[in-house]
Amino acid sequence: MKADDVLVIGAGIVGAACAQALAQAGLQVRVLDAGLGGATGAGMGHLVIMDDNPAELALSRHSLALWHALAPRMGSDCAFTRCGTLWIAANGEEMAAAEEKRARLADHGVDCRLLGADALAVAEPALRSGLAGALEVPGDSIVYAPNAARWLLAHTEGRIQIERAEVEAIDERGVRLADGSRRHAPCILLANGIQATTLCPELPIRAKKGHLLITDRYPGTVHHQLVELGYVTSAHHSEGPSVAFNLQPRPTGQLLLGSSRQFDITDPAVEAAMLEQMLQRALSYMPGLADLNAIRSWTGLRAATPDSLPLLGRHPSREGLWLAVGHEGLGVTTATGTADLLAGLMTGCKPPFDPAPYAPARFLEAA
Repeated sequence: MKADDVLVIGAGIVGAACAQALAQAGLQVRVLDAGLGGATGAGMGHLVIMDDNPAELALSRHSLALWHALAPRMGSDCAFTRCGTLWIAANGEEMAAAEEKRARLADHGVDCRLLGADALAVAEPALRSGLAGALEVPGDSIVYAPNAARWLLAHTEGRIQIERAEVEAIDERGVRLADGSRRHAPCILLANGIQATTLCPELPIRAKKGHLLITDRYPGTVHHQLVELGYVTSAHHSEGPSVAFNLQPRPTGQLLLGSSRQFDITDPAVEAAMLEQMLQRALSYMPGLADLNAIRSWTGLRAATPDSLPLLGRHPSREGLWLAVGHEGLGVTTATGTADLLAGLMTGCKPPFDPAPYAPARFLEAA
């Protein structure tokens, strides 16, 4: 048996993508996963270019290109669909913001176009009348993240070993498991989302609880992922609960509806009041949702950092420990770019883009 070069803690979409990238770089990888479930199974699975700041744009744009390269090889159960996104402008002020977003994305080579009110009504007739228009980003896509994670781990020519095990502690010699046994490797990559703070309590990560709801099958009701332009403001709310309209057509014909955000709440229970706020927001954009049958609602926890950028790179004070955590709501989108960046940094190769904005040292040096 070959010795492990890297221990990856977490088999969600980020851990799986990192494990695959490291294996493709020639390393022997062991993935340790406690089987607790996390954001990968709870989230929407959107693959969307975000441009709230230059670092977010660089990471998401690079990630989308890698997802598109992977898509032809992925199994049909990964449900990759290039549906595109419509960023909905409710009024003239938001339409001006849509134009600014179009110009910003176009400057970076992202295919996008503005739709006026009439064109939006043709593209998505289920939306209410009176909306000002939208920005269409046709390259945005969706994927079924749990199956995509399993696919990433399975296509590595035997360089990945997967072990169901709960890690209780990380030290300079490796990791200690819940059964008392140990696993050793020169490098350890922590990629287990909101659970990361149990092993590394100095990480500046907060939970952002989110609600989701899925309907019965209504094929053809919605054709694009629909997101209100106010979503970015809601997504980065510093404090307090918030909701925003975010609707995704699944390949099954179902509609997956989000989104809500509540800080520092880790109780997984569905909260009727929060769900009602989210649904009322959605109905203000698409009144016909009231006539559809909802079959399930659930919650998940995003892992958020103070600046809403993930922690990617070497831990500045713990020898051999690397971090790929704190992706908030963009873990699925940015898993591939995260993996490409970490594989470059951990093998001494030139990183594919500037790693500085995501470096853990921006928060952890003082600690």
